[in-house]
Amino acid sequence: MSGQLVTSTVPAGAVVQWGFLTITVANLIVILTMIVVFVLAILLPFPADRDEEGS
Repeated sequence: MSGQLVTSTVPAGAVVQWGFLTITVANLIVILTMIVVFVLAILLPFPADRDEEGS
């Protein structure tokens, strides 16, 4: 190989097509996980302060 870069392509994996939207299953899992974490961060209350006097 005289200075040539050898590359190989990796198959994209399973693809979900819904109307005009096309997305791989791996990306769909990541997006859904991010949405679940975001919703949990909004809905779950913050831990209560141990000092209730407000200092």
